[in-house]
Amino acid sequence: MFIASVLTWLKLPEASRVQDLDDPNNVYIIRKIIQRKPFLHKTYRSFYKELLSKARTTPTDGEFIELGSGAGFLKTLAPRITTSDILPYEGVDKVFSALDIPFEDDSVSAFMMIDVMHHVKDSRQFLNEMQRCLKVGGKIVMIEPANTIFSKFIYTHFHHEPFETRAGWGFEEGGPLSGANMAIPWIVFCRDRQIFFSEFPNLRLCSVRLHTPFRYLCSGGLSIRQLLPSWMYPLVQVVEKLLSPFNSYLGMFMTIELENLK
Repeated sequence: MFIASVLTWLKLPEASRVQDLDDPNNVYIIRKIIQRKPFLHKTYRSFYKELLSKARTTPTDGEFIELGSGAGFLKTLAPRITTSDILPYEGVDKVFSALDIPFEDDSVSAFMMIDVMHHVKDSRQFLNEMQRCLKVGGKIVMIEPANTIFSKFIYTHFHHEPFETRAGWGFEEGGPLSGANMAIPWIVFCRDRQIFFSEFPNLRLCSVRLHTPFRYLCSGGLSIRQLLPSWMYPLVQVVEKLLSPFNSYLGMFMTIELENLK
C-alpha cells in the first residue's frame, strides 16, 4: 500500500495521458518525456552508441535498419539509419511488421533495436525474416530486458508488462505494443540456447552482455519522475562500472549480438 502510494506520487503527469498503449499518438508524449529527462536521454544515448559500435563491423554496402524506432533518436546519431515501426509515427521512414520485413534477401547489413523482440508475437518468424534479409556478415544487435535476481524483482513488481520465464517463444494476446513478454529474449538466447543453436545454425550468437542495473531506474523511465538530480549521472555510471562483476545478479538489460554466417 505504501509503495503504491509513493509510485502514484512519483508518476509523471504526462503518463496519465497514455491510456491505450497501441495509440500511435502516444509517441509524441514519450518523445517529450525522453527529451526533458537528462538521465533517460543519456541512458538511451549510451544504448545507441553500443548498437552502432557493434554494427561497425558489418558489410558497408547494405541497409542499416532500426526496428521499433518509435520515440527514439538513433537517427540523430547516425543519419544513414532507416528507421521503422509497426505503427505510423511522424519521422519514421518505413512502417511494417517485423514478421513481414519488406527488404530483399541479402540486402541488410544490420538490424538494430531496443526493447523490440519482447513485443514480437512469433520469435521464430522474426528471426527467420531478419536472417533472410541479412547479408553474409550482417548482424542483429538488440538491447532487451535481462533476467537476473534484481531485474526479475523489478519487472514483476513495478512494470506493467508480463515477465513470464516459463513461457514459449511467443504469445497471442495484445496489440503491437500492449502485447509483450519481457522474458522472451532471455528464453530464446539463454534458457533455450541449445534449441536456438539447432534451429538457427547460421545465426552465430556472438555475445550476450548484461548491464545497466541502475541508470534506467534512476531516470524513472517513461512513467516516473527522475529520481536523482542530473549531475549524478556520471556518479551512477561509475557505481555501475564498479559493480559490473555482479551484473549476472544485478543487470536490468542485456545486449544480444548475432551474426549471419551465410
